[in-house]
Amino acid sequence: MANAPPSRDGPVAVAVIFAGGDPPHPAAVEHLPSRRLVVAADSGVEHALELGWAVDLLVGDLDSARPGSAAAVVSAGGSLERHPADKDATDLELALAAARDRGIRHAVVVGGGGGRLDHLLANLLLLASEQFASLHLEFLAGAARAVIVRDQTELRGAPGSLCSLLPLGGDAHGVRTTGLRWPLDGEDLPSGTTRGLSNEFADSRATVALDDGVLLVVQPTYLED
Repeated sequence: MANAPPSRDGPVAVAVIFAGGDPPHPAAVEHLPSRRLVVAADSGVEHALELGWAVDLLVGDLDSARPGSAAAVVSAGGSLERHPADKDATDLELALAAARDRGIRHAVVVGGGGGRLDHLLANLLLLASEQFASLHLEFLAGAARAVIVRDQTELRGAPGSLCSLLPLGGDAHGVRTTGLRWPLDGEDLPSGTTRGLSNEFADSRATVALDDGVLLVVQPTYLED
């Protein structure tokens, strides 16, 4: 089953990182890998435990996790990485760094999209930061899925569903797409442009590639299509 606790036997290459904020969309667990390192960023531990998942690593200052959640992680065989409250990074940034430093190359962040606009924007910019360039990063927030693209990626979606391509941190150069209603063929998307907003799947599969820069590719109704 998709929401069964993962096995800790042998190395895994994918991390599922539970952030705080709104709980995961009911369909989110169906889109998560079955073999994974489960990391919780502070109160994100509540989302994991409510799904019945064993948490391998709980990271943060633990100022918003419920009393007893840390003990539940340890009693189930997980570990804690506690940080002081006065710190220079969010709990999600610390969780991503912990996963990266353990050899993870693909991470799916779940949650972290509800409540405050500044938190949501900070989380999206964090995923696109150079310090995590070695990771293939996905973000499931509500019904939406976002992917950070630095070279190329393949997408799946219902024909007619929306897909937006947004440059982050500067211009995106040499953008090429297939399978979208309005294709791009080696074109540039300047920082701040809205040209890539609200494209559509022409088929059930699409590709996005670029020569230089960073794209945030968003499927706003991914879990509801």
